[in-house]
Formats: sequence, C-alpha cells, structure tokens
Amino acid sequence: MRSAPAPAPDRERLPVTVLTGYLGSGKTTLLNRILTHEHGLKVAVIVNEFGEVGIDNQLVIEADEEIFEMNNGCICCTVRGDLIRIIGNLMKRRDRFDHLVIETTGLADPAPVIQTFFVDEDLREQLRLDAVVTLVDLRHVEQHWESEEVQEQLAFADVLLLNKTDLVEAEALEAIRQRTRAINPLARVIPTCRADAAMDQILGVGAFELERALAIDPEFLASDHDHEHDDAVSSVAFIEERPMSYQKLGEWIDRLVSERGPDLFRMKGILQIDGESHRYVFQSVHMLIDSARDRPWRADETPRTDFVIIGRDLDEPALRAGFEACVA
Repeated sequence: MRSAPAPAPDRERLPVTVLTGYLGSGKTTLLNRILTHEHGLKVAVIVNEFGEVGIDNQLVIEADEEIFEMNNGCICCTVRGDLIRIIGNLMKRRDRFDHLVIETTGLADPAPVIQTFFVDEDLREQLRLDAVVTLVDLRHVEQHWESEEVQEQLAFADVLLLNKTDLVEAEALEAIRQRTRAINPLARVIPTCRADAAMDQILGVGAFELERALAIDPEFLASDHDHEHDDAVSSVAFIEERPMSYQKLGEWIDRLVSERGPDLFRMKGILQIDGESHRYVFQSVHMLIDSARDRPWRADETPRTDFVIIGRDLDEPALRAGFEACVA
C-alpha cells in the first residue's frame, strides 16, 4: 500500500468534475446548464466525443484556439490530443477559470480519466478530483443494465443523477434507485428532470471522499442494502472499531489488487492504524493505489476504520475474512 507525496492544499488546486453516463442520459443537457448557470464560476470544459475513452484517442475540436471565452463568461476547451497535455496547457492559464469539467463519451469506462489524476505528479499537485457525476436515463437504463459500460459508470460515481423522472412512474424510480444503491452505496443519489440538479450538488461538492458520504449518513456502511445477486457489480462495506495493522492491510490490499485489479473498480477507506493518532485516507482505481496520512482524529470522533470495495464478482466472505485478518 503506497503513499504518494502530499499535494498542495485543496484551496490551491483546481477542482475537476467528470461527467459520465450512457448514451442519451442527459450529459450534454447538464453541461449546457453548467455553462449557462449564473454560479459565478468560469468553467473550462474538455469534451470526449468519439470512440473509447482512452487518453490517446481524439478529443473533438470546434474552435481555432484551445481555450476561448464564451459569452456567459465561461471558458470552453474542446480539443484534440492527449488529456494530460491539454490540462497542462489549461493550467498555464489557471487564472482564467475556476473549475474544470470533463465530459466523457456515453460508451466510456470513466476509470482512465479518473486514473489520470492518480498517475501524473504534476496533475496531482495542481488539480483535485471533486466528483464523478454519472447520469442515469431512467426510461431506458434497464435495457442496458447488463452492459459493462453502464455497470462501470454506476460503480465509479460519486454523484448519481437519476434523470428523466418525468418519463417514469414513482415505482420504477424507486426500483432503479435500489438497484443503483446495491452497486454503489457511496454515491449521492439525486432524482432529476432534464438534468436540473442544483449547481451546488454538482460543482464544488468534494464528493470524491468517503468522509462526505459518512457525514451525510454515519451509519450507511452498516445498513443492509438490497443487493441484486444476478448483477455482476456490487459493493462490500466494512466497519472496524479495532485498530488495523498498516503492514497487514497493505499486504492484503497489494495481493488483492495483484489478483483482482481489473475487477476492483473503486476502493475507499478512512483507516484507524494501530499506534497512530492520525487518520489514514485510502483509495484506489483498478490497479492504482493511493494512501496518505491525514489529519489527527478529533476529540469528538470515535476512531474506526470505514472501508468500501466496489467491483465485479466480489466474494464477500473471502473479502471479509481477508479484511478481518488485518486487525492489529
């Protein structure tokens, strides 16, 4: 379990929102809302329109410049080339915008985009992933439920917009809500019509942290979720009040990632490490692992470990046994 160098303070790093969702879910509608809303932010946008989401693939361009001012004061960047290069160029003009939005194609696995913020040291220093926002087409999602793209988009989400509420009955909305919660208990779920979510639920939410979910519902990891056992993607959550062994936990996680990395979409944890007065924050995306010593435990907190695994074909008894073997 590796620790990366500490990035700059959050207030100094550019927040990034990744928009994802299957074809026709409402991403462009939401993007237009972001670009026209009077939220007081200048927003840069990178749009991935074609093919797979791999960073080497084409990012569409419809302007002569990589960055240009829009009439509403926002900045839109729709370019060709490598995502890291594009962001590097954007950061040369850092004073011209306040937030970056990356819209992926509807057939995309969002993992490669998320991983970009793990693997590149310069990006780690300059940007912070604020949230992965996934739109769900309530009217049609069940037709595509078994597709790998839909399952991965749901699994990686920090915010889930259940969109097109005007086209389904309340019972259908609740059924899909339950199915999405079974895959991803961490995500904040927001029903919307025409992607009309409030901007403070989309931008600047700091949702790429387990702590935010725990702040909303401190016991949500302990809740019984209605898992759909015929679905390949699910989640397993652990709460442990005994301190964990950093060495044992690291060895277990490294072994788990080595054996099952492609099937482990997201892991997140706030860890109580034996002999430490500080929290440790852990997260991973597929094979990439990031852990760091965090702030001290507050006097009003009861130190404990909260840990979530979201992935495909998870063996919950084996995972639970492996996790419990890491108690100090």
